[in-house]
Amino acid sequence: MHPIAFDPSAAEVRLPAPAKINLFLHIVGRRPDGYHLLQTAFRLLDWGDEIHLRPRSDGRILRTTDVPGVAAEADLVVRAARTLQQATGTRMGAEIGVRKRIPMGGGLGGGSSDAATVLIALNRMWACELPGKRLQEIGLALGADVPFFIFGETAFAEGVGEALQPLSVPPAWYVMVAPDVAVPTAEIFSAEELTRDTEPIIMRAFATHATRNDMQATVCKRFPEVAEALVWLSQHGAARMSGSGACIFAPFDSKEEADQVATAAPQGWKVWVAAGLDRHPLKGWLV
Repeated sequence: MHPIAFDPSAAEVRLPAPAKINLFLHIVGRRPDGYHLLQTAFRLLDWGDEIHLRPRSDGRILRTTDVPGVAAEADLVVRAARTLQQATGTRMGAEIGVRKRIPMGGGLGGGSSDAATVLIALNRMWACELPGKRLQEIGLALGADVPFFIFGETAFAEGVGEALQPLSVPPAWYVMVAPDVAVPTAEIFSAEELTRDTEPIIMRAFATHATRNDMQATVCKRFPEVAEALVWLSQHGAARMSGSGACIFAPFDSKEEADQVATAAPQGWKVWVAAGLDRHPLKGWLV
């Protein structure tokens, strides 16, 4: 995905909403309000959803594509647009369509990325001119991962995922496996057996510190499809689950090596290859 220039004359724009992976995910505590305190490393992928936006002058927010099982009022892209309207007082509206590729319940941040792309793009298209930090605050009310996508680069994250610092990681190609199951994040976070007391690490120790995904064991116990994918991919590389699951990934040094592993996947599995992405294609749209 290359940086995208803003064209103020365009009647409709089609914009990327890249997926993310969690290079690790530690749960280091819990706040009094029940939210879990995390440490994680987010990385964008050069693969994801596509958002279609057409501005309106009548203030209406219309969703032009259906999402199975998700009502328009609950859709994060609609909520993102309306939240931006409320925050700025703009009288502008928009028609919003989503070409979904990121699996729901996969731990790849699909809904959050879609919402972030809508916030970034409409902030520019409606001439709201809110700074990136303010958009991150608005995004946090929609979901803990939304601020990262607005931040728009590889990041070490703490808190509930909103305290972000730039992180440098080497280039990599990832073999991605999407088991045929949607993992409910709330169910995993509420599991009694979930590890919640991992010792915090400092960012500069990330590259040399032994890390893991603290949610992985709980998900594998409850969803054998995830465990099966993890066992298979672990035969070829350092496989790990992303976020709260269900998707599994493993890094490789070259596209050729990753492609070779992907083609060896069991028949019928959803497997693809994606490169790590250092910067969000819309990062230049932020003021």
